[in-house]
Amino acid sequence: MTKLDRRRFLALTAASLALPPAIERAWAIQAKVVTGTIMDVQHVVILMQENRSFDHYFGTMNGVRGFGDRFPIPLPGGRTVWTQQNTKSGPPLIAPFPLNTTQTFAHMRVLGTPHNWADAQFAWDEGRMGGWPDAKGAHTMAHYVEADLPFQFALANAFTVCDAYYGSFVGGTNTNRLFLWTGTNDPSGKFGGPSLSNSHDTLPEKGGPKEPYTWTTYPERLEKAGISWKIYEDMADTFGDNPLVGFKVFRDSLAKAPGSRPKLAEKGLTTQHLDALRADVMADKLPQVSWIVSPAKDSEHPGPSSPAQGADYTARALDCLTSNPEVWAKTAFLVMFDENDGYFDHMPPPAPPSRLAGGGTIGASTAALIGEYHRVRNPIEAQADRDELVGRPYGLGARVPAYVISPWSRGGWVNSEVFDHTSVIRFLEARFGVKEPNISAWRRAVCGDLTSCFDFKTPNEALPPKLPDTAATAQRAAAMLVPTRPPTPETPTAPVQTNGARPSRPLPYLLSVEQAETRQLKLRFLNLGQAAAVFHAYDCKRLDRTPRRYTVEAGKSLEDVWPKGEFDVCIYGPNGFFRRFAGSGSARPVVKLDYQELGLKITVQGPAGANDWLRVEPAAYVEQFKLWTVQFGADFPKAGRSQTWPLAATRGWYDLVLTRGADPAWQIRLAGRLDDGKPTISDPAMGGAAVMTR
Repeated sequence: MTKLDRRRFLALTAASLALPPAIERAWAIQAKVVTGTIMDVQHVVILMQENRSFDHYFGTMNGVRGFGDRFPIPLPGGRTVWTQQNTKSGPPLIAPFPLNTTQTFAHMRVLGTPHNWADAQFAWDEGRMGGWPDAKGAHTMAHYVEADLPFQFALANAFTVCDAYYGSFVGGTNTNRLFLWTGTNDPSGKFGGPSLSNSHDTLPEKGGPKEPYTWTTYPERLEKAGISWKIYEDMADTFGDNPLVGFKVFRDSLAKAPGSRPKLAEKGLTTQHLDALRADVMADKLPQVSWIVSPAKDSEHPGPSSPAQGADYTARALDCLTSNPEVWAKTAFLVMFDENDGYFDHMPPPAPPSRLAGGGTIGASTAALIGEYHRVRNPIEAQADRDELVGRPYGLGARVPAYVISPWSRGGWVNSEVFDHTSVIRFLEARFGVKEPNISAWRRAVCGDLTSCFDFKTPNEALPPKLPDTAATAQRAAAMLVPTRPPTPETPTAPVQTNGARPSRPLPYLLSVEQAETRQLKLRFLNLGQAAAVFHAYDCKRLDRTPRRYTVEAGKSLEDVWPKGEFDVCIYGPNGFFRRFAGSGSARPVVKLDYQELGLKITVQGPAGANDWLRVEPAAYVEQFKLWTVQFGADFPKAGRSQTWPLAATRGWYDLVLTRGADPAWQIRLAGRLDDGKPTISDPAMGGAAVMTR
């Protein structure tokens, strides 16, 4: 039997006698290390909750990309994404505002917001992201703080939180859940799709369409491969959250139709809820892959549920999983949210380049884009607002909270690799070898497989957290008769993120953007890392235009040209990668950046005037970076001049601004993190009040 770490167990218990036993066990039980690889994971349990955005929950949390993001995307009029336009009722500008449940507990259960394909597309606005209140309503900007969400914050502080986990689809529940269970929404329309709504979230006898989906689901692939699986749910109340009810093979199995496979319904469409989960754990009969579907009141969905009720349900599920220490020692528990409801998140989701009306794309991609755009009309889901959005990318959707809870992911880590719901299937692929061909080439390139969230070699070195109880606030929230609509502040106030870094997993990104010539702004997007990345390029002189997006696979590059004359282009990538190129006339001089072993080398090349100069100075981490001035002249070498800055003191982080004497408008800003494959920290300069203006 797996041994408990008694010292940690006793320290944890002494810290708070009100801690749920599940949390005590989850922290005290060490991983069962046999191979020191992913093969030590014998059970993967997946709980997908409902309708919360990352900023809505964790915008104030230290060490994640929240309200203190130093590089918010630009909006017209000198605003940033934190100050949203509102042309409907209420104040004309709205910033994120707190719900303050410690003062008004009624705000624990707030009303939901619109969250279908059309309004989600309008809020995203192909990356412009400036009119969320118009698309979603004023309280789209409402958010919680740690005092409101003690269990959620403590869970993140205890294990691993993902701050770049995105929904798979710009829209609602069922379609996002299809990506979790099947890897696709059937963009070709050959198998009953494409899915854009919740049309197939119930059986036909309960109002669902008679025409089923017919593509293959991942549970079917597991069944064929001999991998055990089960869904734990109460079929009397799944809140429409088990998407398998829309598939012919599962409907036939449930009806015991001739030739059907009865085991599919037995494992996927029967009532086996948390009591059954506990029984299987205690008997060491937990399947290799399990999904949990919560009932409406526990789903965390705005309106019928609340963060308090969702926390209590998650705690009860964890209590079941840790009831047998030997099982928990070899189990990974993945908890995520299907979509953001309509709650605001400031990060533009990675997406394929937008399409031009006459053909072509705004930006480019080295990865194949087949299946990533809405091109096929589904008669069952046909509506005018959906048909008008033909050609829009399906995803990724807005960021959602996601936790990786396991003996291999303890320690309050943040993981900033880009993930979506197909990443969960990818993790199952990595562990059990069952491939899912439904996942598109673009998603496989851009979204990781969650393995970077785990330390399989040395997992038993974590320190114990302090975690709160959940039952009392859950009961209080459940007793509320109706959800509330919080009032909107008349004056926008900058939200504040707690300062302080947190331990951060190494990432597969090594990105660069450089000038390709001196006569005009021609940029080269390079990927020197191990995973594809999406660059978002905003033309700050023309912010009414759709941002250009570039998907660049590992080892590849793309080039593009901006209009001649004045330029100001801001470029965003994963984990705080940022570049700005501003100036007038030509783009000279040329600046080259080279990554060295935990060091940054900048080379400045001409041409430039004899009386011209270039200065490099830190915009952050001032104590670690020195000022460097380059004087141009007749003796300036053809190869240019170089300077190297070591990054060990900042744990890989850098932020430098380059200015030029002959052109005050000329500026290059270089910011990001250099990963060396070792654990590090999140951006130590991130935190504080949100940057409201440019």
